[in-house]
Amino acid sequence: MVGRSHDLALHARVWNYRPEHLDHLLYTSREFFDYGGTLYVLPMSELPYWRVHMARRATEEKSCAFALEHKQLLDVLLEDISSRGPVRSRDYDGQGVRGTFRSHKDSARALRYLWLTGELMTFKREGFERLYTLWRDVAPVEVQRTSTAEEADDFFARKALALQGLATARDWARRFRHLAHLRSDPVGERRKLDELLASGLAAQTQIGDGPPLYLLKERTNQMEVVQSGTVPRAWRISQADTLTEATFLPPLEFVTARGRASKWFEFDYIWEVYKPAVKRRWGYYVMPILYGDLLVGRTDLRIDRASRTLIVLHLWLECTASARNADLVRAIGLGLRRLAEWAGGDYVYIAATSPSRLRVPLARSTLD
Repeated sequence: MVGRSHDLALHARVWNYRPEHLDHLLYTSREFFDYGGTLYVLPMSELPYWRVHMARRATEEKSCAFALEHKQLLDVLLEDISSRGPVRSRDYDGQGVRGTFRSHKDSARALRYLWLTGELMTFKREGFERLYTLWRDVAPVEVQRTSTAEEADDFFARKALALQGLATARDWARRFRHLAHLRSDPVGERRKLDELLASGLAAQTQIGDGPPLYLLKERTNQMEVVQSGTVPRAWRISQADTLTEATFLPPLEFVTARGRASKWFEFDYIWEVYKPAVKRRWGYYVMPILYGDLLVGRTDLRIDRASRTLIVLHLWLECTASARNADLVRAIGLGLRRLAEWAGGDYVYIAATSPSRLRVPLARSTLD
């Protein structure tokens, strides 16, 4: 791997981003917090809405059963954290439990339960290890409250559209349920979407003969600019764009994950990290390559920190004729060089490309 997925996603968006920037926002200035089974990094201002989500988790049947079975353990943990401050999972011995995905320790599962249901928040991380503490010791005073259920659902309805950009009613409803932590309710979901349209917060559009699509009203002007073939001013930066420097998208990138690469880019992409090596078509940590507004290829990368070298194990272009496009080759080369520098490397080594004739000019482009 070259970096962690969220850091790669921010590297693709924020010029000169460094992982320590996010750590500062999360654990020093407390402008953001992390949360959820699908781990989100969220603005701290959203916490009152998410506390409704957390409360709903606590009332689920499986959560109630866990709390009842482990009441004494949960009480002991909360009392201990209240007196001693931030703790790690390894601070407790715990009892082994077979068949659990995340941990065999009941204490680790209890800490996670308290985190998901809002009693604890992440104080900081040390590597991959989370330190937990009481939520009021992390959250600024101004957000130490819980929104009403109605306020939270209105917020999550808008956020679901904001996250997806363009969404069918079905895709929006699925994301809304996930964010609000609600069970499926087709009638209620349709009513909520209609409320967004009636209030002017959302708009409806369509692409060709496809199904109706929904987006935030404030983004319709940006969509019109995109449709005209140009880039909205708010999306531009002075240093580079994806035509002058290609971008490498991590496997969990929201733009391309969960089938969106195929739906929006006609790009067949599956993260193969969980497949046995012999069954992988591409590789362990393959990243799509964004050039302009097209996914033009994919590459399997790793960083050799000892030699400070970014190794391109293989790079594939979707269209072999693109290897003759000098601008594209240069953009990919510049992107590889900056990614290497970001990961702490001084060199880029191209091991293999498809087509093979791309290898030499691509290597040259990383030196320009």
